[in-house]
Amino acid sequence: MAIDGTWRRDCQLNSISDTEATLTVEGSIQGLNLKEFFLLLSSTGLAYRRCELVRVNGTDMDIHFLRGKNAKKRPGAASKSDEMMS
Repeated sequence: MAIDGTWRRDCQLNSISDTEATLTVEGSIQGLNLKEFFLLLSSTGLAYRRCELVRVNGTDMDIHFLRGKNAKKRPGAASKSDEMMS
């Protein structure tokens, strides 16, 4: 689902971890803004993750989950609090 709610596509969740997932999207994704979007994990929309697109291959997508407000913490990246404690 788009961040602003302008589009929504059904998809199959192929794999998932704490930081990323692989999806197969149903329907066309051409022309959609896929830089950031929500992955809704329930039919009521109560469980969701904010995502960024990593790669598209046909209908398959690799995505990375975003943490916090506009934060893009990737695996192995030290946070400011981690650096201060070192």
